[in-house]
Amino acid sequence: METEIVQLATSGASALLGLMVNEAWSQVKPRFARLFGPGREEDVADELEETRTELAEAREDGDESAARGAQAEWERRLRRALRDPEAVTQLRDILKEFAPEVPEQAAGSVHNEISGNATVHGKVVQAHTIHDLSL
Repeated sequence: METEIVQLATSGASALLGLMVNEAWSQVKPRFARLFGPGREEDVADELEETRTELAEAREDGDESAARGAQAEWERRLRRALRDPEAVTQLRDILKEFAPEVPEQAAGSVHNEISGNATVHGKVVQAHTIHDLSL
């Protein structure tokens, strides 16, 4: 059961951060706040907004470490909250509604999509950061 809780907390934290920049944020924020227990909703909602603001500022500054730190923080908090079976149910409901599962791919496989109004002729390169590239 512990492995399942860790995986659920990881998925929950990842979804939480993704939803912070989504139009559904106003709907999902109170539900995440309630997940941490009665009487704490207002404080948790404030902390969620603080994290959201920090992420927006970090994104403007190009600071990717802020997102990793925020995810780790909320993952730890979710693990503690998920000791309560009711919180487990609440988180699963939130994820089912707002972050539907993506079908799993075979281990080691990569799936890339090019979307939008694009026409591609030739090779496509996907990378995080490329330095000293000459073509």
